[in-house]
Amino acid sequence: LEILVTILNENDNDPQFQQPNLTRIVREDTEVNATIVAREDLSATDADLDIIYYELTATVQGTDGYFAIKGVNNPEIYLQKALDYDKFQSTRLLLYARDRPVGSPDPTRTATATITIMITQADTRAPWFLPCAFLHSDTSVCISSPYSGRVNISELAVEPLVLRPGPIHAIDPDYTINEKIVYSIVGGNTDEVFSVDADTGNLTMNKIVTSPDSFLLQVMATQANNVRKYSVATVEIKVINKSLYPPHFERGPYNGTVVVGLAPRSFVFQAGHPSTPLTITAADEDFPDV
Repeated sequence: LEILVTILNENDNDPQFQQPNLTRIVREDTEVNATIVAREDLSATDADLDIIYYELTATVQGTDGYFAIKGVNNPEIYLQKALDYDKFQSTRLLLYARDRPVGSPDPTRTATATITIMITQADTRAPWFLPCAFLHSDTSVCISSPYSGRVNISELAVEPLVLRPGPIHAIDPDYTINEKIVYSIVGGNTDEVFSVDADTGNLTMNKIVTSPDSFLLQVMATQANNVRKYSVATVEIKVINKSLYPPHFERGPYNGTVVVGLAPRSFVFQAGHPSTPLTITAADEDFPDV
């Protein structure tokens, strides 16, 4: 008697990931289409010898679309969209391995692998002069205003110049890297009248100014580790006559009269002289001809 026994392969095993939990550190300047996790690190096995179908999802809001897999049967994860450290610094991906295609009516067994992605900031931006304002709420672009200051003609200032809206100061906007900033004057410094401290940005005078002409300095802030990462700010220095006297009113007190019911912007007249408008004048001995 010959008995033929046929053994049927029952779908009774779940797919298995060799590494169900992975972490990868990715620089924000990683090129699009670069491999983030290799196929061999993510391929699942199935003791039932079924074909494995993969699906990748992001669990952190706002991070969809940045990472993808090569194909439904290829779990290699690659960068699909350029990263921006200011938008997010980490995300978590879930990779599903199924032994049936998505939507199959047959019973499906599934395994899940968790991939944690940590984004590191890259040195991608030139220095920012402060204070500055973001452009249209875009925190990747910050626009600064020109600096301005004054010096007295024929007088040498021994302290760093006081500038508006503040002292010359620049930062590395890639703040987790925070490279050292070096300052220099690259234009407008006629006769080398001014110097800027390379480390602090303080602006000082080397010699007196004998002409009332203003200076329009160009100050450059450069990353110490990369001269190609630089920004230039304008510093306007006005040359003025030194003020020795405060302004003063020429007489006082002033007394005036008005009539009830006058229209707005009507004249106020001198008390005792109803036909003479009240005039308030001040003088400054520094400007005798004004």
